[in-house]
Amino acid sequence: MSESLHPAAPHHLPGFITAPGDTDVLMVVVGLILLLSVLFVGNIYLRLHALPEQMAHKSQKLQFEIVAVLCLLALFTHIQAFWVAGLLLALVDLPDFSTPLRSIAGSVQKMAGIPPTPDPSEPPAEVTAHTAAANAPGKARDAGVKSVESHHA
Repeated sequence: MSESLHPAAPHHLPGFITAPGDTDVLMVVVGLILLLSVLFVGNIYLRLHALPEQMAHKSQKLQFEIVAVLCLLALFTHIQAFWVAGLLLALVDLPDFSTPLRSIAGSVQKMAGIPPTPDPSEPPAEVTAHTAAANAPGKARDAGVKSVESHHA
């Protein structure tokens, strides 16, 4: 490298200065460090941003959905008040009002003689053989007609 030095250059150059046409090792190392640090900081940012959503995952479905929407709004609009609101909502356990109200509505329907409406969130009840026979209109009606005819004969 000393034979290609300019006469005005100092005689002792630092080690990170490369000769023309050589690979700049310092630039490659700094580029890798920069790339890894950007990925690391981005990963921390996204994990921190999803923290309220992870905290609300154990709560009710409605509360979880509201917190998730607030976190997405904060992510895409960069208005951090949405994130703070989502974090506060995730920290607070909201009481369950819907279950007692459904129970009250079911009891009032029973008292009024109205058949209860099936809850869409619950799985359908199992059909037993007796229920299936009672619900089959042709078979039950035919069996009733035959038994009446045998009594009249």
